[in-house]
Amino acid sequence: MTTAQALDFTAEQVLPRDAAGATLVARVATADGPSLCRIIGDDVIDVTAAFPTLAHLLRHATPTVALNKAQGVTLCDVATLIENSQATQRDPSRPCLLAPVDLQAVKAAGVTFARSLVERTVEEAARGDPSQAGRVRAELAAAIGVDLGSIVPGSQQAADLKAALQAKSLWSQYLEVGLGPDIEIFTKTQPLASVGHGEWIGLHPRSSWSNPEPEVVLVLSPDGRIVGATLGNDVNLRDFEGRSALLLGKAKDNNGSSALGPVIRLFDDGFGLDDLKTAEVRVKVTGADGYLLDDASDMSQISRTPEEMARQLFETHHYPDGVVLFTGTLFAPVKDRDTPGIGFTHKLGDVVEIASPRLGLLANRVDLSTEIPAWKTGALDLFRSLAQRGIAL
Repeated sequence: MTTAQALDFTAEQVLPRDAAGATLVARVATADGPSLCRIIGDDVIDVTAAFPTLAHLLRHATPTVALNKAQGVTLCDVATLIENSQATQRDPSRPCLLAPVDLQAVKAAGVTFARSLVERTVEEAARGDPSQAGRVRAELAAAIGVDLGSIVPGSQQAADLKAALQAKSLWSQYLEVGLGPDIEIFTKTQPLASVGHGEWIGLHPRSSWSNPEPEVVLVLSPDGRIVGATLGNDVNLRDFEGRSALLLGKAKDNNGSSALGPVIRLFDDGFGLDDLKTAEVRVKVTGADGYLLDDASDMSQISRTPEEMARQLFETHHYPDGVVLFTGTLFAPVKDRDTPGIGFTHKLGDVVEIASPRLGLLANRVDLSTEIPAWKTGALDLFRSLAQRGIAL
């Protein structure tokens, strides 16, 4: 594996700034197996006896109320949990963070911000060739001639722009889902495959143009209610998807390509959907080569509301264990790293930080998906672990 940069974030940096008054859910690896935990103050409290999985909690009419009533056992203090989670070599005998979801489907919405819509269109027009990105970006901006962020998807103005761009042979599948009535929603990865805070994220070994996608991730109950949120990194291979949209699965779902965390913040009287709609999400990439990228996106600029995303997600499907949904990113990786005009691409050993004041900080190191720890703990392993602990499902 690539030599790791140190992660030395404090518990205060990793958890939401108002963690003392927040309803926080974590999944924690222990010597006995994965445990669902609640964080209260400085304590990490194991509530697995009450809620064997997050799916059990999400089936409650009011997950926050149910969690507040749960009895549990203190595992450790938060500082100990964060320290081991960030260690280059984790101590398996001590608790550490996992991705905070388990049996939920992991879905993602694409091109939900005007800025990312342009970049997806650039990838397609450049056929995945980063050397063509600058030229295509300039040509596209001149042809569109309007601020895409001002256009309501599915509106008459969007239809008129579609007709004008089609006449110039510039309409694309990305403009269709960015401006049309139907949201792009795809399966990001499998249940239990996401990595958590402090773990490695993975890049396909044949990709030469990749980037992080910092996003707010909705947590939805089986009946389609948005009950909380976390942070996510929808790691993306720009060259694969740019060559063909049919390679989306390969571009999006690799070992370690979905990162979630550090915790789920459930909605309560102090934090709700309106707070989420105005959240700022920052992304920082620190390279071992000295490169630094620091950018931010604002959920208020999203073109699709969380409610509309949830409606379309559940319109023709059901999710009995609940579902989490990446909401898309405003981040456009256009800051050159090496060659002028090509923009950003990851290098092995990068550290990616995704942060939002009221959701916390998710940090991960970057290596090849073939070199990071393999995903080997599936649903059967989780159920066996719970059974061995005498926890009834």
